[in-house]
Amino acid sequence: MGMSASPATVAGIYRYPVKGLSPEPMLRVELDIGKTLPADRRYAIENGPSGFDPEHPRYLPKSHFLMLMRNERLAALRSHYDDASHVLTIRDDGKDVARGDLTTHTGRMAIERFFASSFSDELRGPPAILAAPDHSFSDVAAKVVSLINLASVADIEGIVGQPVDPLRFRGNLYIKGWPAWSEHELLDKEISVGKTRLKVVKTIVRCAAVNVDPEAGVRDMNIPRALMQAYGHDNCGIYARVIAGGSVAAGDTVAIEN
Repeated sequence: MGMSASPATVAGIYRYPVKGLSPEPMLRVELDIGKTLPADRRYAIENGPSGFDPEHPRYLPKSHFLMLMRNERLAALRSHYDDASHVLTIRDDGKDVARGDLTTHTGRMAIERFFASSFSDELRGPPAILAAPDHSFSDVAAKVVSLINLASVADIEGIVGQPVDPLRFRGNLYIKGWPAWSEHELLDKEISVGKTRLKVVKTIVRCAAVNVDPEAGVRDMNIPRALMQAYGHDNCGIYARVIAGGSVAAGDTVAIEN
């Protein structure tokens, strides 16, 4: 199964300023060597004491935070993060329910109060907004960009027999034009995306987070199990490290370099 002759392109770009909250679509993004998308998973909502030290930030497993794998109702919230003001706005059922500047104590408290009351049954301790300079609360310790092959998602629709929203996979770059599952052949290869170059470092093993409908916030299918039954793996997507920075825009060509 080789790559097709017609060029693959970037169909969509998304970032997730707060781990577990809404994807934010972007038309263009600047990528820096060895970094995630700007502000991707910059914040996380601590679920009980995690020992996270903003002075010495280190990777923590997602179980320390509110997350879709366990707290599917997060998906029903709509959040927006404004880079200039650092204000996070959370809407539920079309209404603003919380708003705060995440760089201030007061702003963080406003958001924390909302989660303390709305998610009280799911909390192991007081919720806290965590952040540290240049730290990303990604599911992996390395600073990477995640790529999702839309043809693989379409193939999953065939396995589960119903539509599958690609946003279930919470990727950064959605790629159109690659044959289904051909991304698994790209490990250790370099790809160019727009002006940037990325090195593929890992396939993404999927967890129960992908079972959550990103619109309704309910758990409505078992994708990892369906993948395992059909293919003997539960991967969908790849992680890549930025090795040459630059701008990436929706519609940019994606090419395999070696």
